[in-house]
Amino acid sequence: MLEPCTLSAPRAGEVLVRLEACGICHTDLAAKDHELGTPMPAVLGHEGVGVIEAVGGEVLDFKPGDRVLMSFGSCGHCDRCQHGSPGYCRSAHLGFTGTRADGSSPITHNGQHITGHFFAQSSFATHAIASTVNMVPLPADLPAALMAPLACGVQTGMASVFIALNTQSHDSLAVFGCGTVGLAAIMAAKIIGCRQIVAFDLNEDRLALARELGATHAIAALDPTAKQQLKQLDGVSRALDCTGVPDVIKLAFNALKPQGVLACAGVSKPGSQLTLDLATLLYSGRSIRGTIEGDAVPRTFIPRMIQWYQQGLLPLEKLVTTFDFADINHAVAAMQAGTVIKPVLCMSPAPPATHQYRTAIT
Repeated sequence: MLEPCTLSAPRAGEVLVRLEACGICHTDLAAKDHELGTPMPAVLGHEGVGVIEAVGGEVLDFKPGDRVLMSFGSCGHCDRCQHGSPGYCRSAHLGFTGTRADGSSPITHNGQHITGHFFAQSSFATHAIASTVNMVPLPADLPAALMAPLACGVQTGMASVFIALNTQSHDSLAVFGCGTVGLAAIMAAKIIGCRQIVAFDLNEDRLALARELGATHAIAALDPTAKQQLKQLDGVSRALDCTGVPDVIKLAFNALKPQGVLACAGVSKPGSQLTLDLATLLYSGRSIRGTIEGDAVPRTFIPRMIQWYQQGLLPLEKLVTTFDFADINHAVAAMQAGTVIKPVLCMSPAPPATHQYRTAIT
């Protein structure tokens, strides 16, 4: 529901951003469904695009009037952040917990503080107090609704292929689950020039789009010959699971050739377990790993994606469906029903006159 909330002033390293658009991600839905430990009530949203209206102390890279894309939160100074792994930042509270380093929140509703720093932004709102650590400048001529998914969904899919899997042109890649992350991975593989790109999904329309975006093979999960079709590929060197479903992950692992690598980017249900034949793991040399945001460093990887979009190599318009901010529940329902791939909320361009802002409270 949309409710008026009060935002505190930006602190050191923070800015006040007037939102133009924010994508809806499956991670938002998992948080809403109490699967990630995010305290409720909360303002979610972590794929925000907007314009900075005010800056806090120690902000040197941005100023009021700058247009920005906000990616996931990290502290920027722990050993993991310093060594190019912000997705694995030691300050885990900057993600699912939705608080600042000191445990506080910049959002108050009816006089009570609520979770309002989800992924260091909480962008299901007209305005957000956001950290600048993983914030990226965005040219004024780029459409906000298409840029928003670069913050998480598209970044995760593309970086998983480029970085986490270190995919090369001689590799063959199989992608299990053709939502935003999976289709972004397919576009990444096409950019790389992989000799074989396999799409695996329940939805025939998603498979058709996967072919349009670069897949050389499309396998329908419900086809009784699906496993046989995977075997006929004679093994792939790289695989990406975007479903988080153990049975699908096992299928993806078994589709690997010797020394192949599987990366798991899908969010699994709490308590999910994966059982593998350890002899197969040992004697085939296959490996399996998880990845957060594809191991990307947003400030370096997002500009690469922007460049690919500008070059016509990243047709984001084929993934995005826009909704007015007030229609957020409709957008979520459409996403859950599978009738849209990436819903993006578009906020009103008119800023409010006070510190009272509209937010979607879960």
